[in-house]
Amino acid sequence: MILDMQEGFDQSDTDEGPHDIEYDEETEADTEMADNDNLTKEQIVAEIKKLKEASVVDEEFPDEVDTPIDVPARKRFAKYRGLKSFRTSSWDPKESLPPEYGRIFAFDNFAKTQKHVLSKLQDRNQESMNEYASVGLYVRIHIKHVPLDVASKLCLLSKKSPVVACGLLQHESKMSVLHFSIKKHESYDAPIKSKDTFIFNVGFRQFVARPLFSSDDINSNKHKMERFLHPGRFSIASVYAPICFPPLPLVVLKSNPEGVPAIAAFGSLKTVDPDRIILKKIILTGYPQRVSKLKASVRFMFHPDDVRWFKPVEVWTKCGRRGRVKEPVGTHGAMKCVFNGILQQHDTVCMSLYKRAYPKWPEQRFPL
Repeated sequence: MILDMQEGFDQSDTDEGPHDIEYDEETEADTEMADNDNLTKEQIVAEIKKLKEASVVDEEFPDEVDTPIDVPARKRFAKYRGLKSFRTSSWDPKESLPPEYGRIFAFDNFAKTQKHVLSKLQDRNQESMNEYASVGLYVRIHIKHVPLDVASKLCLLSKKSPVVACGLLQHESKMSVLHFSIKKHESYDAPIKSKDTFIFNVGFRQFVARPLFSSDDINSNKHKMERFLHPGRFSIASVYAPICFPPLPLVVLKSNPEGVPAIAAFGSLKTVDPDRIILKKIILTGYPQRVSKLKASVRFMFHPDDVRWFKPVEVWTKCGRRGRVKEPVGTHGAMKCVFNGILQQHDTVCMSLYKRAYPKWPEQRFPL
């Protein structure tokens, strides 16, 4: 796990003054309170569930996850890191890329490349205007180097439905990461989950994809992953697919159990950019065990050895307090935290962690 030490907690952001926070020494009562909680695994789970039910409604914090009882958090969340600011903290787009990125193409400047390709197409069209077939004429197309089995299937298909023949622009036979501006269709009631399998109809192409949904943050180079496509607003759907040049319309189909496809969403191609950073956010929660002014002992967030590992990451509460981890308390995973205001006993202490997310590589072959 990588924790950004430079992006960690800045005392000046939460301390109201040199005399506002009292750094009390750890007392024997603090240690005894933490050490005497020799609860079994079932008792811990029951206690956490009871505290969650008594806290603020979870619908307001859909990213909450529980720290596993049997696995240390530093191992379970090894790929996650803390950020001081989601908008301004740095994140290298070339860091720890998945193996699929070795199979795709990236542009130095996509907008400039698109302008160059379309300009070449326009010049070529003007030079060969007389070579085009007029509208309404029948033409015969000869295709070379086509395997016999593919040609036979194509002939059978052409008897049942029309076959579309299209030319490709430069780079359109290569794979990359495409980002679509997408909105859920009003007639589709079922939930649309990230990384589910859908049929994408983009221009003249149709392919199966497993999109990753994210927010469209204009003022940030990082975008928060969305687990579902929410109705009534546009989101970004990212997929591995053959390169296309916008603007292109998009229709997303989803097959029902009977195999009949229905229109699930619609939109248009926005850009082609493998460096677009999509971050999955999780929130670890803990609960105050003992509160003393600006200081609190928090439990049920970590195992004993996890506290020092996550110490550089800032903590916050659902009632609006911000703070930092000061030190572990006892040997059962409790920790002492210092906040920028008086903490309420019923409040919940949270820690936000992030990791980069990528769309799923499609299982079916693309029709290039």
